[in-house]
Amino acid sequence: MRLTDLQIKRLSAPERGQKTYFDEALRGFGVRVSQGGSKSFVVMYGASRKLKTIGRYPKWSLAEARREAKRIQSTVTELNPSDIPTLGFNEAKERFLADSQARNKPRTYEEYRRLLDRHFSFSKSLGEISRRDIMGVIERLQQTPSEAHHAYVAIRTMMNWCDKHGLIEHSPVPRRTFQATARTRVLTDDELKLVWHRAEAFGYPYGTIVQLLILTGQRRGEIAGLKRSWIEDDLITYPAGFTKNRREHRLPIGNRTQQIIGQIAMLVGDDGDPVDLLFPSRFNSDRPFNGWPKAKRQFDVPLQIAPYTLHDLRRTYSSNMARLGVPIHVTEKLLNHVSGTLSGIAAVYNRHTYLPEMRDAVELYEQHLETLI
Repeated sequence: MRLTDLQIKRLSAPERGQKTYFDEALRGFGVRVSQGGSKSFVVMYGASRKLKTIGRYPKWSLAEARREAKRIQSTVTELNPSDIPTLGFNEAKERFLADSQARNKPRTYEEYRRLLDRHFSFSKSLGEISRRDIMGVIERLQQTPSEAHHAYVAIRTMMNWCDKHGLIEHSPVPRRTFQATARTRVLTDDELKLVWHRAEAFGYPYGTIVQLLILTGQRRGEIAGLKRSWIEDDLITYPAGFTKNRREHRLPIGNRTQQIIGQIAMLVGDDGDPVDLLFPSRFNSDRPFNGWPKAKRQFDVPLQIAPYTLHDLRRTYSSNMARLGVPIHVTEKLLNHVSGTLSGIAAVYNRHTYLPEMRDAVELYEQHLETLI
């Protein structure tokens, strides 16, 4: 975002830890908001992208802090290596996240932040954190294998980054000692019906997202990050840089899906302009919805069904397409898979879009879903 005094005043305190909002107008400059609500200007500098606190807001004005950030970036030298062992875990985490935000897609950065803030809270310095500390956190997540796997990946990525940038001598995170179990959960018709009606009652934004996941089979980040400018008539066109496989994805949508999207009110941002995102974050209209854990816990309370994940809705969609006799290559086109029947040399020579076949499959699926619900 481009920081303004109004936006800084409106920044909400995170539930835990700290969160940094970087300024589009000056790379590496931003505002860090703490759990207690205090706000401080920070600047990233040097080859190792170190983060330095400039001063508290509003004691420092935005204009003054920007000028100081420019001065620091142009004149301040790197920290002495002897200072590294005393670097706190939270400061190292913020440096890693700032670098991730600059290099990765927004949803990747947000997921790293969620996992690190939620599961890893160490009061030790970075150099004091042991393998036992890290794996103790992972072991406490054994009842949620998927979350354990994602948390492991996040902390290992962060610690490898710290190692690479000379903040620690070596990463304390071991190579993967467990294999993430492949999920096979497919919701039954009765379960899918219950989830659908719960989504209708739960409403916007999370309930609406769940409805669109059921209707389209897309990944949760692809629905949460959906923009109005990507929708034209009965076609969603995801740009290449947004999708997981970084390929443009053209997805036909049925009447029920169009109806639900058409009922989503257009929001207005702080600058008075319409918000392109269908599901913007509560705190930043430039970022998509990301309150997944809390929303799902509330959503699932009245549901008397076996545990499931949102990704299981995608697997259920694929399984139902197979039940309806939709050819697997058409389903894979709808799901934007590239590792199945249309991969390798076949994908190079077969340039057919399959849009007519995809539209037929979507219509057939929506008819099946209407009967079900």
